[in-house]
Amino acid sequence: MPFVRISLPKKLSLETKNNISESIHQSLIQEFNIPVADYFHVIEELESHQIKYPKSYLGISHSDEIIYVQITVGQGRTLEQKKKLYHQIATQIASSTSILINNVIIVLLENNGQENWSFGNGEIQEQKHLKK
Repeated sequence: MPFVRISLPKKLSLETKNNISESIHQSLIQEFNIPVADYFHVIEELESHQIKYPKSYLGISHSDEIIYVQITVGQGRTLEQKKKLYHQIATQIASSTSILINNVIIVLLENNGQENWSFGNGEIQEQKHLKK
Protein backbone atom coordinates (compact mmCIF):
# COMPACT_ATOMS: atom_id res chain seq x y z
CA MET A 1 0.00 0.00 0.00
CA PRO A 2 2.66 2.55 -0.84
CA PHE A 3 1.87 6.20 -1.32
CA VAL A 4 4.50 7.94 -3.44
CA ARG A 5 5.24 11.66 -3.64
CA ILE A 6 7.65 12.66 -6.39
CA SER A 7 9.07 16.18 -6.16
CA LEU A 8 10.89 17.26 -9.30
CA PRO A 9 11.77 20.23 -11.51
CA LYS A 10 8.85 21.64 -13.45
CA LYS A 11 11.06 21.93 -16.54
CA LEU A 12 11.14 18.14 -17.07
CA SER A 13 9.00 16.83 -19.92
CA LEU A 14 5.70 15.03 -19.30
CA GLU A 15 7.26 11.89 -20.77
CA THR A 16 10.12 12.07 -18.27
CA LYS A 17 7.71 12.62 -15.36
CA ASN A 18 5.61 9.65 -16.44
CA ASN A 19 8.71 7.46 -16.88
CA ILE A 20 9.89 8.38 -13.38
CA SER A 21 6.52 7.43 -11.89
CA GLU A 22 6.34 4.19 -13.87
CA SER A 23 9.92 3.28 -12.90
CA ILE A 24 9.07 3.68 -9.23
CA HIS A 25 5.85 1.70 -9.57
CA GLN A 26 7.51 -1.19 -11.41
CA SER A 27 10.30 -1.26 -8.82
CA LEU A 28 7.76 -1.45 -5.99
CA ILE A 29 5.99 -4.33 -7.74
CA GLN A 30 9.27 -6.19 -8.22
CA GLU A 31 10.97 -5.57 -4.88
CA PHE A 32 8.08 -4.98 -2.42
CA ASN A 33 5.58 -7.36 -4.02
CA ILE A 34 2.81 -4.76 -4.27
CA PRO A 35 -0.23 -5.41 -6.46
CA VAL A 36 -0.13 -3.87 -9.96
CA ALA A 37 -3.25 -1.81 -9.20
CA ASP A 38 -1.66 -0.31 -6.06
CA TYR A 39 -0.62 2.83 -7.93
CA PHE A 40 -1.01 6.01 -5.82
CA HIS A 41 1.47 8.69 -6.89
CA VAL A 42 1.53 12.46 -6.63
CA ILE A 43 3.93 14.30 -8.93
CA GLU A 44 4.83 17.67 -7.50
CA GLU A 45 6.32 20.05 -10.09
CA LEU A 46 8.54 22.71 -8.58
CA GLU A 47 10.26 25.83 -9.88
CA SER A 48 14.05 25.73 -9.64
CA HIS A 49 14.08 28.17 -6.69
CA GLN A 50 11.87 25.75 -4.71
CA ILE A 51 14.33 22.87 -4.84
CA LYS A 52 17.27 23.09 -2.46
CA TYR A 53 20.19 20.67 -2.53
CA PRO A 54 23.96 20.57 -2.02
CA LYS A 55 26.18 20.33 -5.09
CA SER A 56 27.82 17.37 -3.34
CA TYR A 57 26.83 15.32 -0.30
CA LEU A 58 28.49 12.17 1.06
CA GLY A 59 30.71 12.18 -2.02
CA ILE A 60 27.72 12.17 -4.40
CA SER A 61 27.29 15.11 -6.76
CA HIS A 62 23.88 16.62 -7.56
CA SER A 63 22.60 18.92 -10.29
CA ASP A 64 19.51 20.95 -11.12
CA GLU A 65 17.78 17.76 -12.32
CA ILE A 66 17.64 16.32 -8.81
CA ILE A 67 14.41 14.53 -7.91
CA TYR A 68 13.04 13.56 -4.51
CA VAL A 69 11.05 10.35 -4.09
CA GLN A 70 9.18 9.94 -0.82
CA ILE A 71 7.52 6.57 -0.30
CA THR A 72 5.15 5.94 2.60
CA VAL A 73 4.67 2.22 3.10
CA GLY A 74 3.49 -0.23 5.74
CA GLN A 75 6.12 -1.94 7.85
CA GLY A 76 7.26 -5.43 7.03
CA ARG A 77 10.12 -5.24 4.53
CA THR A 78 13.65 -6.38 5.25
CA LEU A 79 16.80 -4.28 4.95
CA GLU A 80 17.74 -6.32 1.87
CA GLN A 81 14.39 -5.57 0.20
CA LYS A 82 14.87 -1.85 0.88
CA LYS A 83 18.39 -1.87 -0.56
CA LYS A 84 17.14 -3.64 -3.69
CA LEU A 85 14.23 -1.20 -4.00
CA TYR A 86 16.46 1.88 -3.84
CA HIS A 87 18.84 0.41 -6.40
CA GLN A 88 16.02 -0.66 -8.71
CA ILE A 89 14.27 2.72 -8.57
CA ALA A 90 17.45 4.70 -9.26
CA THR A 91 18.65 2.46 -12.08
CA GLN A 92 15.19 2.29 -13.71
CA ILE A 93 14.83 6.07 -13.65
CA ALA A 94 18.36 6.54 -15.02
CA SER A 95 17.75 4.05 -17.82
CA SER A 96 14.34 5.43 -18.87
CA THR A 97 15.09 9.16 -18.59
CA SER A 98 17.97 11.63 -18.81
CA ILE A 99 18.04 11.84 -14.99
CA LEU A 100 21.41 10.66 -13.67
CA ILE A 101 21.40 7.97 -10.98
CA ASN A 102 23.14 10.34 -8.54
CA ASN A 103 20.20 12.76 -8.80
CA VAL A 104 17.63 10.31 -7.42
CA ILE A 105 17.03 10.94 -3.70
CA ILE A 106 14.77 8.39 -1.98
CA VAL A 107 13.17 8.61 1.46
CA LEU A 108 11.18 5.65 2.79
CA LEU A 109 8.68 6.27 5.58
CA GLU A 110 7.18 3.24 7.29
CA ASN A 111 4.04 3.09 9.37
CA ASN A 112 1.90 0.44 10.97
CA GLY A 113 -0.11 -0.57 7.93
CA GLN A 114 -2.78 -2.26 10.04
CA GLU A 115 -4.31 1.02 11.14
CA ASN A 116 -2.78 3.90 9.17
CA TRP A 117 -4.30 3.48 5.71
CA SER A 118 -7.69 4.13 4.18
CA PHE A 119 -7.94 3.82 0.41
CA GLY A 120 -11.64 4.57 0.29
CA ASN A 121 -15.01 4.05 1.90
CA GLY A 122 -13.69 5.50 5.16
CA GLU A 123 -12.39 2.06 6.12
CA ILE A 124 -9.03 0.65 7.23
CA GLN A 125 -7.49 -1.69 4.65
CA GLU A 126 -5.20 -4.62 5.46
CA GLN A 127 -1.85 -5.53 3.91
CA LYS A 128 -2.77 -8.94 2.52
CA HIS A 129 0.01 -8.91 -0.08
CA LEU A 130 3.03 -8.67 2.25
CA LYS A 131 5.22 -11.76 2.36
CA LYS A 132 6.13 -12.72 5.92
